[in-house]
Amino acid sequence: MSASLRSGILVSLATILCITLMMAAQEKSTLPELKVPAKAIPVPNTVSPQLQKSIATPVSPVGEMPTTAEGWKKLQQGADSAATKIVTGFATMLGVKVEPVTVAGVNCYKVTPKTIAPGKEKNLLFHVHGGAFVFNGGIAGSGEAVLLAHTCQMPTLSVDYRMPPDHPFPAAPDDVLAVWKEVIKNHQPKTVVMGGTSAGAGLTMTTMLRCKQENLPMPAALLLGTPGADLTKTGDTVFLNAEIDHLLGRYEGRIEACLKLYANGKDLKDPMLSPVYGDLTSFPPTILITGTRDLLLSTTARTHRKLRAAGIPAEIHVFEGMCHAEYLTSYPSPESKECLAEIAQFFDRYLKQANGD
Repeated sequence: MSASLRSGILVSLATILCITLMMAAQEKSTLPELKVPAKAIPVPNTVSPQLQKSIATPVSPVGEMPTTAEGWKKLQQGADSAATKIVTGFATMLGVKVEPVTVAGVNCYKVTPKTIAPGKEKNLLFHVHGGAFVFNGGIAGSGEAVLLAHTCQMPTLSVDYRMPPDHPFPAAPDDVLAVWKEVIKNHQPKTVVMGGTSAGAGLTMTTMLRCKQENLPMPAALLLGTPGADLTKTGDTVFLNAEIDHLLGRYEGRIEACLKLYANGKDLKDPMLSPVYGDLTSFPPTILITGTRDLLLSTTARTHRKLRAAGIPAEIHVFEGMCHAEYLTSYPSPESKECLAEIAQFFDRYLKQANGD
């Protein structure tokens, strides 16, 4: 083959490659959009009256987001004060004791149910609270822990990790990991389960990624409630359920501002911020919870599929009509109790397996 012929073939191949890449880029930038007319969405009659009342709650107006640390702290104080009243009310109603403790220099809460089931005295539920990485500081963050401790009838430790504006990423995952390292000094990892909802679920996943990096043992099972596993605006229901999810509303505004405050300028697709982009192999068995109106339904589904692809025993429970974390906020609706019972049964199953029972 002559040099001129070889040169001509190379030029032709390069041209074809360039055209192919240009066509692919054009296709990516012109993905079709589905245009739908505005419509009213009724509260489903397929759920309990208690849940119907919760679903009917309108989306809270966002308003202007803070631009200063002082503004963020004022917003936190108002939200956390209201949440604290709810948590203390549930704890009193259920007979759950919530006590502040310090573990590895991190503020935590020891949450003790009225009844600890026989054989669970040495078990521990390691809880990581939600709140968009910004809210639920102090006892306000232990609400889910109260409900889980009561339902699972198990001693629980809730981590009150540091948050922005004073302590952005990586303060929160550093705190959770520090507490985990301390916990496994006094507990066999196979006797511990871990998890939380939203930001708490995202931080649970991040902790598992860091355990892999540092060759640390992992708990017997995980709870990932509608996980904040992807901080970017990615996934079908981030668009589909915008303004339908009455808790989160839409990604733009309040949620986006909180996530960017937490990330502190870091790439939101970093697996330490958005763990769905990390390597999920070797994760413990996992239960995932979401609802049909959840803004993060797609994120939960993607996380579930990635866990399954990695060979992890993982099951997902999708509840009719529920928005983000509504299995907690609608308590004591029948659906909320059913969801919590599913979590308790899942934990029991894998604690028994891990301990050879």
